[in-house]
Amino acid sequence: MEIGWVAERLKAQFGEGVEGVQSPGGDEAIVVSASALPDVCCFLRDDPDLRFEMLHCITAVDYLQTDPKKAAKASWQPHLELLYHLSSLTHRTRLTLKVMLPRWQDDVPGRLPQVPSVTGVWRAAEWHEREVYDLSGVDFIGHPDLRRILCPEDWQGHPLRKDYQMPKEYHGIRVR
Repeated sequence: MEIGWVAERLKAQFGEGVEGVQSPGGDEAIVVSASALPDVCCFLRDDPDLRFEMLHCITAVDYLQTDPKKAAKASWQPHLELLYHLSSLTHRTRLTLKVMLPRWQDDVPGRLPQVPSVTGVWRAAEWHEREVYDLSGVDFIGHPDLRRILCPEDWQGHPLRKDYQMPKEYHGIRVR
């Protein structure tokens, strides 16, 4: 199954909710808007010609250049990308969806970007979304139990963000 064909099917169905195909480093992904994500995922799962019935993982990538010299030369603005890795066991093929998010909602530091949850499409998303929330700081709207999964509940910040500052101590215990 060719990714261009899948992208065209999605574009015909969801219009501007599907932004196109990106191929950075040869890894192709269909870029979808956050608002269209749940509907696109249901379509990918339920359409008989597609049948992407398995979610492998959800990954967040923080595009932030902390070195001012390198940041000035960067060809992109700081942002987060969510990657949804899917498989069709029926058709023996894989697909990656990409959702682009601002680092902070409304450019207010500390306000987590929001994206609709896909737990209603794939149950496996419950754990993956919790991990991305915990480590990268993305708020999944509609998640049934969005709380930390790896860090303690009272942990401050999100450790996979590039501007994360590790605390010097935690509950009186020296971390570094």
